[in-house]
Amino acid sequence: MDAQPRIGVGAFILDGERRRLLLVRRRRMPEADHWGLPGGKVDFGETVEAAVIREIAEELGVEIVIDELLCIVDQIDRAAGTHWVAPVYRADIVRGEPSNREPAALSAVGWFTLDSLPQPLTLSTRTALARL
Repeated sequence: MDAQPRIGVGAFILDGERRRLLLVRRRRMPEADHWGLPGGKVDFGETVEAAVIREIAEELGVEIVIDELLCIVDQIDRAAGTHWVAPVYRADIVRGEPSNREPAALSAVGWFTLDSLPQPLTLSTRTALARL
């Protein structure tokens, strides 16, 4: 059981026409085999904004610029003994084309229209979509 909540970050990235959302399919828990927003853990001493920029570069090989904080997600799983707090930022790609740079952590990366999203979706993704 985690003694303290952990902090993760996510990026809500739409394509240039604002019709498709960039999602990744997770291999690891929590929410293995779910489609979700790209992101990851915040390192000690790192701001959450710096963490989301770094994580997206590591996972997808793209450079992003943050637009705004979209929402904060509390993912509490008492049965598993985990608690994640995850700020989700709207962001835009400013350089590069997304590709899977972490195949051990992600099984797929793709763009999906908002009316045809793959299932199941992670809690963070569902929460961010509800905030739109």
